[in-house]
Amino acid sequence: MTTTTLAVLVPLLPFLGALAGLLLGRTAPGFARPLAVLPTLASLALAATVAARQSGGSPVDAATELTPTGSVPIELALHIDGFAALTAVVVTAVATCVQIYSTGYLRDDPRYPSYAALVSLFTSAMLLVVYTGDLMVLLVGWEVMGICSYFLVGHYWETPEARAASLKAFLVTKLGDVPFLIGLFALAADAGSFRITRVLDAVAHGGIDHPTPIALLLLAGVAGKSAQFPLHTWLPDAMAGPTPVSALIHAATMVAAGVYFVARLLPLFEASQAAMTVLAVMAAVTMTGSALAALAQDDIKRVLAYSTIGQLGYMTGVLAVADRGAAVFHLLSHGAFKALLFLAAGVIIHAAGTNSLAAMSRMSHLRDRVPDAYWTTTVALLALAAIPPFSGFFSKEAVLGVAEHVVTGHTEHAPAAAGWIVLLAGLLTALLTAAYATRLWLLAFRGSGTEAPDHGRQPLTMTTVLWVLAVPSLAFGGFAFRVLPDWFDGHDLTPALTTSVLGTGVALVGGIVTYATWRHTTAHAARVPIGAVAAHPEGDGGQVEAEAIASHEPVYGDVAYAADPSDPGRLLLGRMHRHAAVGFHLDAVYSALFVRPVRAGASLVRFLDREVVDTYVRGAGTLPRWLGAAVRRAQTGNLQTYVSALLAGTVVLAVAAVLVATGA
Repeated sequence: MTTTTLAVLVPLLPFLGALAGLLLGRTAPGFARPLAVLPTLASLALAATVAARQSGGSPVDAATELTPTGSVPIELALHIDGFAALTAVVVTAVATCVQIYSTGYLRDDPRYPSYAALVSLFTSAMLLVVYTGDLMVLLVGWEVMGICSYFLVGHYWETPEARAASLKAFLVTKLGDVPFLIGLFALAADAGSFRITRVLDAVAHGGIDHPTPIALLLLAGVAGKSAQFPLHTWLPDAMAGPTPVSALIHAATMVAAGVYFVARLLPLFEASQAAMTVLAVMAAVTMTGSALAALAQDDIKRVLAYSTIGQLGYMTGVLAVADRGAAVFHLLSHGAFKALLFLAAGVIIHAAGTNSLAAMSRMSHLRDRVPDAYWTTTVALLALAAIPPFSGFFSKEAVLGVAEHVVTGHTEHAPAAAGWIVLLAGLLTALLTAAYATRLWLLAFRGSGTEAPDHGRQPLTMTTVLWVLAVPSLAFGGFAFRVLPDWFDGHDLTPALTTSVLGTGVALVGGIVTYATWRHTTAHAARVPIGAVAAHPEGDGGQVEAEAIASHEPVYGDVAYAADPSDPGRLLLGRMHRHAAVGFHLDAVYSALFVRPVRAGASLVRFLDREVVDTYVRGAGTLPRWLGAAVRRAQTGNLQTYVSALLAGTVVLAVAAVLVATGA
C-alpha cells in the first residue's frame, strides 16, 4: 500500500470500530472488547509504518476536493510531516493502552460497549486533527472530540458530579470554540484557502492582512481545548469520569490538540509579536497557578489534572518563544508519563474499590498492596519532576533551553520579554512540580490514613499496561533529543548546561524541602473527624467537590477531615493553601461575572413573559369573552322579549331621525 492509503486507514479503523461497537454493543456484548482493542491496535501498527516511511523527510501531501463551495474550497487533505507522524504514533499507542486497560478496569460495567466505542471515536477524531491538511476538516475532529469528552466525562451520569463536570467541560470549551471558528474563517478569507500549506505560504509571503486579531481569536480556542488560563477550570472537574478517560484526555487527545494546532500554524503566530507575548503570559500564569493548585489538592486525580495544565503551560510557553520542536518533544514525553500516572492512579482506586478513597489523606499501606502501581508511579513522578535520566528531564530542559536562548539573544524569532517570562515561570514551576510530585508519592504510598478494604489483585491487563508505559517514561528522552531534531526542523534539543543545572537544582530543592516538611509534620500528625456526610457511590464515577464547610476543608467520600497536619502542602503554602485548594476561586469569579448575570437575565425575561406579555395576551382574550357573555345573555329565546327590543330599537331610530331632520 502507498503511504497515503495507510495514512487514511489510521483514523478510519478506530472510526469503523466505534461505529461497529455502537451498533453491536447491546446486541452482541461479547464483541465489544475485540472491537475496542483490535482496530486501535491495527491503527497503531499503521501509524508506526507511516512514521517509518516518512522518517522526518519531505511531508506526505494528498488532497481531493470535498465539496464545491463557490469560494474557498474545503478539501479532504493529508499533510504528514515529522510532527504529525510521531504525534499519531503517541496518540494510537496511548489509546491502545487505554483500551486494553479498560477491559479490566470496566469489566463489570454494563455500559462498557458504548464507553469503548466512544473512546475509539475520540481516538479517530484526534488522529483526524493530526493528519489533516485542511483547517475545516481539522475543525470536524476538533468538535467531535468535544462531543466525545462530554459523553465520556459523564459516563457515570447517575452522580451529580459527573453530570455537572461533563456539562462544564462542554460549555467552557465551546466558549473558546466560538472565537476559534471566527478566526479560522478570517484566516481562510485572508489566505484564500483552508489548506494548511497554502495558509503557511500566505504567511511567508505577507499575505495575511490581520495576523494579530486572527492569532488572538485562534488562541481563545486553544486555551479552551488545551485547558490554559483562563479557560482551564473544566479539566480538574473532568476527573469525575472514568480514570482511563482521564488518561486519554490528558496524555494523547483533547488537551494535546490545542498545542499541536499552534505548532502546526506557528509561523502565523510568529507574525504577531502581540500574540506571542499574550501566549507567553498565558503560559506563565497557567503553569505557576496550576502548580500551586496541585500542591493543595487532596484527591490524587485532581493533583494530576492540575499537573497536566501546568505541563501544557510548558508547551505553550516554548511555542511563545517560537520553537515547536521542543513543544512537541515535551508533548510526546508527557504523553507517556502522564498516561502512566493516571492509569496507575486507576489501579490504586480499583484496589480501594471506591473513588472516594482517591483522597490521599486516607491512603494507607498501598506500597505493599499495589507494588506495580508503586514502582511505575515512582518512575512517572521522577519523569514529571524532570529528574535525570528520566524522559521528562530532557523534554523539559529543551523547553527551558529555548527560553534561555531567547533571553541571551541567540534567536530573534521571539521577543526577549517572552523569553524572560517563560524562563522564570518555567523554573518556578519546576520547583513546584517536584514539590507536589514528592507530596503525592509520600501521601499515597507512605501515608498512614484509613485502611481500605482489600479488593484483591488487579487484572493483568491493567498492570501490564503500566509496565509498558514505564519504558518510554524512563528511556524515551535519553535518545529522543538526538533523533528528533531530524524530524523537527533540525533544531537542537540537547539540554543546555545552564538550564539543566538550574532546572535540576530547583527540582531537587522542591523535592527535598517537601520531604523534610513531611517528616516534620508526620511527627505531629493527628486526624480529627469532623462529622459524617452522605456516602459516595462506589465505582470510579464521581469526583466529590471541595465544599466550604465550617473549616473550609474538602469533603471526601463518607468522612470529612479537619486540617491534616501531616500534609506538607498545607505547611508549604501557608495561608495560600485554602485558596489554592479551590483553584484560587476562579469558578466563583466566573459565577459572579457570567453565571449569575445570565441567570438574573433569564429570571427577568421569565418575569416579563409571565407578568407583562401574558397579561396582554390574557387581556386580549378577556374583552371578546365579555362581549360574548353579554350577547349570550341577550339570547333568551323569548319571542316577546325580541319583539319588545325590536319596537324599542325602532322608536329610538325614529326619534334619532326626527332630531336629525329638525337639526337640518
